[in-house]
Amino acid sequence: MLEFGIAPNTTPLWFSSGLVLVWLGVVLAAAEGLYRYRHLNPEFSRKIVHIGTGNVILIAWGLGIPAWIGIAAAILAGLAALLSYWLPLLPGVNSVGRQSLGTFFYAVSIGVLIAGFWESAPYYTVLGILIMTWGDGCAALVGMQFGQHPYRVLGMNKSLEGTAAMFIISYLISQFVLLASGTPWTELVFVSLLVAATATLLESFSTFGLDNLTVPVGSATLAFYIQSFWVS
Repeated sequence: MLEFGIAPNTTPLWFSSGLVLVWLGVVLAAAEGLYRYRHLNPEFSRKIVHIGTGNVILIAWGLGIPAWIGIAAAILAGLAALLSYWLPLLPGVNSVGRQSLGTFFYAVSIGVLIAGFWESAPYYTVLGILIMTWGDGCAALVGMQFGQHPYRVLGMNKSLEGTAAMFIISYLISQFVLLASGTPWTELVFVSLLVAATATLLESFSTFGLDNLTVPVGSATLAFYIQSFWVS
């Protein structure tokens, strides 16, 4: 396998952790600023946070941030997400006018994936989180902006355009991450297609924000088991 990133002890922990906090602060501040002062649609500001914060996993992967920091951060983020449903901590993130625990499940999925894969195979954590952030996030934006062929699943409004965006982006992310992990070309396309198809189905059928849990955990777990079977 190709070694991506650097060893955990080559970068001072204060620097890597500080870089993560700065990135998260910039994303949250940008989303809240656009919501408050530019009157951006709350769904759009929420997706800025959804996509922007998820990219922090690339910083963590590249700098080798320890698993315990990621798990602790996920727990704190989950508690903050629950609290924000009763207190207006981040109206630009949660004021979307529908019942959803998506922000909470977002944090839970990050903690679960870090706990499950970070020490042995961090690229599965990265794969799941990036599919959740970019695939799910862009599917919603494409559907809102360009969705001309709507359909309903379990009472949810979807569009063929958004679903197609979810599949394409999930496939490309799978290709990028698995290639960086050293996956040979003989299995790269096959695994990426299966992961993208599964992620798209999970995103389509998950209600109340559960896609933020089912999509990343399901995608990463499927990729892990397929590749484990392939090697054996």
